[in-house]
Amino acid sequence: MISIDEMAVFCKKKGFIFTTGDIYGGLSGFFDYGPYGIELKNNIKNVWWKRFVHDREDVVGFDGAIITNPKVWKASGHIYCFEEVLVEDSKTQERFRADHLVEEALNIKADGLSKEDLWKLIQENNILSPNGNPLKEPIQFNLMLSTQIGPTKKDNIAYLRPETAQMIFTQAKLIQETTRLSLPFGIAQIGKAFRNEISPRDFLFRCREFEQMELEFFINSDNPREPEFEDIKINVLTAEEQGSRKKNEMEHKKRSISSLIGKHTTAWNAYWLKEAWQWFAELGINTDNLRLRQHTKDELAHYSCNCYDIEYKFPFGWKEIHGSADRSRYDLEQHQKHSNKKLLLRDDFVQQNVLPKVIEPSQGVDRAFLVFLYDAYNDDKKRGNIVLKLHPKLAPVKVGVFPLVNKLDGEAKKIFGELKKEFVCIYDRSGSVGRRYARADELGIPLCITLDFESLDDKMVTVRDRDTTYQVRVKIKELNQTIKGLLEGKKLESFGKLIKST
Repeated sequence: MISIDEMAVFCKKKGFIFTTGDIYGGLSGFFDYGPYGIELKNNIKNVWWKRFVHDREDVVGFDGAIITNPKVWKASGHIYCFEEVLVEDSKTQERFRADHLVEEALNIKADGLSKEDLWKLIQENNILSPNGNPLKEPIQFNLMLSTQIGPTKKDNIAYLRPETAQMIFTQAKLIQETTRLSLPFGIAQIGKAFRNEISPRDFLFRCREFEQMELEFFINSDNPREPEFEDIKINVLTAEEQGSRKKNEMEHKKRSISSLIGKHTTAWNAYWLKEAWQWFAELGINTDNLRLRQHTKDELAHYSCNCYDIEYKFPFGWKEIHGSADRSRYDLEQHQKHSNKKLLLRDDFVQQNVLPKVIEPSQGVDRAFLVFLYDAYNDDKKRGNIVLKLHPKLAPVKVGVFPLVNKLDGEAKKIFGELKKEFVCIYDRSGSVGRRYARADELGIPLCITLDFESLDDKMVTVRDRDTTYQVRVKIKELNQTIKGLLEGKKLESFGKLIKST
């Protein structure tokens, strides 16, 4: 597996991700998505939205504002509780997250440790700054990014949202009234969030501006009508197995997800964890690189009574890519109390209005982007180039169209013109066909179409598969249908006699 720095270089070289304001030296924690990056990112969001909104009867979509009434963040506790512990280099005055320094120095999980506990570990183990200098005593730092509304500076401070969930909680009653949904039901949202990270790092993994895909699922806890679902076996590490504070690389155990219900979590939380796990697996992620890890009590967020992360094994360790939190009634109770408005939701099954509990499956788009790139990245020594084996649904470009030589440019352009009406395509006439195949492999393009001199007579073209490099000859008039079939998972040999690529 390549390092995170090597992945950043690859993404820049291939037009996936650029450092924002690169000509001015960039800005830490902020990135721009290039021509192929935005296509991959949009595909991730579209596939998630289809799976968790369009394909369900009990979930609707929503898009809340990035800036809202500041009272929302007072009620939710973010203004007072959304903090990390920072320490300062005594000589350079650079600031760092204390838990990150402790984790790196001692190889333990330090999320959620108090300021006092972190400082004790720093002192006992003589932990220095990355510059090798002593550290000053830690302080609390709020991660909310503030802004100003209107022309005056008096009483006009607002905040860029640090999460998308609160917009859903404040509008849940209106959404239910307009959609006539009954408990249990969910509200999904994809959107930007902002956190003033003390030390952004690991490329896209920890940014100051990022995008979330999350869902708030509302349940009448007195009559939850628990879901039935197919049981699956997954890698799990419970809070109990981690103890009070264990090594980062603790071994997980393979177990059925249903075995967590009761002692370790609720049926609805287990259900949504299963759904998220399968979403990653169905899109090609190797599940040996995934595990569930339950939060220990001291690392739970202020709004959560239980939480599981789906973690991916990055080159820099097991890290969260999805979280499923049991937020209970915390948010609705807080907003009901601070707004003096009833936020009861209707359960038609029992003919009651209740204040429901909430399960929150949530994940970062940017982290999912990173995971799909890592799992697809193959350094193919035989071909001599990188092959991005992205799932066809996610591939930023579906088809590459190549004329064998420039004399065939006119005919090849006609095919390209027809195909791009239905598929995201690129046209490449530069260099040898082998080199063009290599460039397509590096972008994760599943299929390449080559028109040669024989095509002028038999009205057929060569279709090449990215993963196997096998090829078939296909009639031009049947090309659209062939590409559809291949992108949907049909085998190349079902469309003609295989030609093994050299």
